[in-house]
Amino acid sequence: MTAEPLPPATGSVADAYPPPEIAARVCKLGLAKVNTAVPTMVALAVLAGAFISLGALFYTVTITVGNEGPTLPFGLLRLAGGITFSLGLILVVVGGAELFTGNNLIAMAWATGCVQTRQVVRNWIWVYLGNLLGACGTAVLVLLAGIQLLGDGAVGETMVRIARSKIALDPLAAFARGILCNVLVCLAVWLCMGARSVADKILAILFPISAFVACGFEHSVANMFFLPLGIALTAGGAAPLSLAGAVSNLALVTLGNMIGGTVLVALVYWFIYLRTGSQPR
Repeated sequence: MTAEPLPPATGSVADAYPPPEIAARVCKLGLAKVNTAVPTMVALAVLAGAFISLGALFYTVTITVGNEGPTLPFGLLRLAGGITFSLGLILVVVGGAELFTGNNLIAMAWATGCVQTRQVVRNWIWVYLGNLLGACGTAVLVLLAGIQLLGDGAVGETMVRIARSKIALDPLAAFARGILCNVLVCLAVWLCMGARSVADKILAILFPISAFVACGFEHSVANMFFLPLGIALTAGGAAPLSLAGAVSNLALVTLGNMIGGTVLVALVYWFIYLRTGSQPR
């Protein structure tokens, strides 16, 4: 089975693709993704893990409060953090990379019968592992660069606080926040598939990603960066972070991300636009 090109553009180049065309484009892209060679797939996944980590680092620095205290109200500070975190998905979409959470949309191609279950699972496993490698590698570089020392150590304190809050999450809350997160991430990718220019793609990403960050939802690939940082920075201290707690959080958030992206976005849009007999107007 070979990947087919995306459907040609129709209508005015100033207009976004309509939802039925977005659905067709997502399906074609899913077919192309599962047929990507494994070395290429993994390399692109490592890039995505690094890109999301850079967005997470930008977010961390943005929300860090120095000795002078907060300069913005809580909500505005979270919004600023969300805007800066959006860098990660912008790099993934515009620069080109394979992100596990976004690739949950491949479920649309699977539901139409374009791809087989084993192809979807193969893609998700390799991309997930590549994302993990890219995120952990970026965390190591951040530590070697001494970014945690910025602001007289305030940035490092923020890194630890973020990781500690994730591990302390109630399991059900972590799972539910994972679902909500990837609904917004996959909707951001869906909107990008309707865009015709780089500027359109960036704008399509900005609001959904800022929303999930500001609301405190949980993204598995971002947690692949935050959790190792927190563990490394507290190792040997009085209250070290638990590796088992980090693994538990990551597993719950990953499962939530999968349900949010596949069931609540991919399969819902498949039902509306691609199932046999569906004829949306």
